Amino acid sequence: MDLLNDWPEPIVPVQLLAESGSNVVPDRYVKPPSQRPSLLGGDDDGGHTSIPVVDFAGLTKGVAECRATMRAVSDACREWGFFQVVNHGVSLELVAGMRQAWRGFFDLPVEEKRKLANSPRTYEGYGSRLGVEKGAILDWGDYFFLHLLPTCVKDYNKWPSLPTSCREVTEEYGKELAKLCETVMKVMSMSLGLDVGFLQKAFGGDDVGACMRVNFYPKCPQPDLTLGLSAHSDPGGLTVLLADDRVKGLQVRKGNAWVTVQPVPNAFIVNVGDQIQVLSNANYKSVEHRVITNAAEERLSVAFFYNPRSDLLLGPARELVTEERPQLYEPMTFSEYRLYIRKKGPQGKAQVESLKAM
Repeated sequence: MDLLNDWPEPIVPVQLLAESGSNVVPDRYVKPPSQRPSLLGGDDDGGHTSIPVVDFAGLTKGVAECRATMRAVSDACREWGFFQVVNHGVSLELVAGMRQAWRGFFDLPVEEKRKLANSPRTYEGYGSRLGVEKGAILDWGDYFFLHLLPTCVKDYNKWPSLPTSCREVTEEYGKELAKLCETVMKVMSMSLGLDVGFLQKAFGGDDVGACMRVNFYPKCPQPDLTLGLSAHSDPGGLTVLLADDRVKGLQVRKGNAWVTVQPVPNAFIVNVGDQIQVLSNANYKSVEHRVITNAAEERLSVAFFYNPRSDLLLGPARELVTEERPQLYEPMTFSEYRLYIRKKGPQGKAQVESLKAM
């Protein structure tokens, strides 16, 4: 069996398990004791408040406000790898439309959703597991994954036709999030002391990749035993998350503690991916994060991934390599890099650490 063509075991949507009425999580979803939220901090914020909040309105004001905004982004990327952005310029009506459309999709009968079931080759479509290792402990969540950029890989036939608004609102949302990512990339480039267009050019200029994963985390009868999404850092460049506006679930690692993120109203959560860590020679670091489950509430989030062109070799920027800070990583294409994730699923920061130059 080709591990990238087929799932090793039959797929069972987590939503079906949640709706069965069982009070017990199946063994396949029970994490080892060391990974369970009850023993790794749970809702303990480790004495920290939360991830920083950055107001992008400052970018369009005076020089002092613009510099302060860039400094806030730089500090957040160095200290947390995460920040929330407000006044981001994306229509709040569009955001509300995304939430409504995708909640509508996950409310459809499972037979309807299964018409768009995915495979490990691209993950595009409706799915319930990441990684193809047989016998792996699974996460308590379903998702829908789709490609947006480059346009040659976008296939509307693989997008949901129901609810009827889903394709149109997702297309518009993708365009707006790509614009926001371009702005974030400029701010990051300048705050690293690089040319304003450095990161965008390194990603392929106008020929970047973008994809989206809509995550659905059903109610879980034993949230202390499992995770909605295992601890991992994101393999790509940038991630912009539209968190659930009603239910907390995202946790970010800060030292040895897990900080539960309290989403700010009308904000996006932005985090550094592994490719930015490599390009910045680890001045900016991707950070492990995970999703906890909830016994009383289901949860929906939308993750937008902004990635390098898949065939470009990415290594640390020459300008950021010095005697004091030598080159930390060997170059690799994003296509090669993400194969690791597709085979093994979320594995902390094991992949980016494996790239370190000897």
